[in-house]
Amino acid sequence: MHYTYKPHGVCSRAIELDIDGGVVQHCRFVGGCTGNTQGISRLVEGMKVEEVIGRLQGILCRNGTSCPDQLAKALRAYQAENG
Repeated sequence: MHYTYKPHGVCSRAIELDIDGGVVQHCRFVGGCTGNTQGISRLVEGMKVEEVIGRLQGILCRNGTSCPDQLAKALRAYQAENG
């Protein structure tokens, strides 16, 4: 299932996700620090949603959040909307 999330407090303008069977199949940040967001995306592809959330939630950069933290929030929002 394709899911798009609008992050808050970071440079990225969107996080695009493809999730199948509780596993992140594809992750792409729109905007932000290209090298960092590409690295995060490649690392989480193939991981279970819960594992990604557990590893990334609470990582701070500025504004009380970060791109990894926003990815965790995106996955939580996905779970809330899709059970």
